[in-house]
Amino acid sequence: MIKLAALFKRPENTEAFDSHYAGVHAPLMQKVPGLERMEVTRNLHAFRGEPEYYMLVEMYFRDKETFDAAMGSEENRAAGKDLMGFAREYVTMFYGEVEGQP
Repeated sequence: MIKLAALFKRPENTEAFDSHYAGVHAPLMQKVPGLERMEVTRNLHAFRGEPEYYMLVEMYFRDKETFDAAMGSEENRAAGKDLMGFAREYVTMFYGEVEGQP
């Protein structure tokens, strides 16, 4: 299983950010072929001090081949274009293989 993760720094206007994410971006991402599930964690807390990040989104794909196909899809290009339009300065993305999964 491959996990794609997006970490978002706290935006200046969290209300507008949350509204766009939930109403526009998440629905675009959910159309990406091969996406098995997507988990959104908001209002992150740190054990000490203020956390650097506001939101974590984890997206899961069955295997590397499914992930690669998803990343090359028109649906993913649309989601990526939207992401760069509203969160370019806030987002860091990475992916990797989930251990303990077939």
